[in-house]
Amino acid sequence: MGHRFHRGFTAAEKTELWDRSKRGESLKAIGRAFGKPSSSIYFLVAPHGGIRPAQRRRSRLALTLTEREVISRGITADQSARSIAKLLGRSPSTVSREI
Repeated sequence: MGHRFHRGFTAAEKTELWDRSKRGESLKAIGRAFGKPSSSIYFLVAPHGGIRPAQRRRSRLALTLTEREVISRGITADQSARSIAKLLGRSPSTVSREI
């Protein structure tokens, strides 16, 4: 018995799904709009109690991609973790953990 791959929802589809839910559309109607069974809509909506979850955001404490690139270049240039940290305005332990 072959298993078919079922793709999930893209971010744009999830936004539309939550918008439709807020307007009061039924799970069945939302499922038809996406060409999916209502059960797949239910399993996305139910864990949140039918309330759109807050948009995820990275912590301001997390290193950015640019900071990670600076750390990578610093390692290549044989700079110490402390000198890289001073350059970034971050704690040396933060840079050390990233290394």
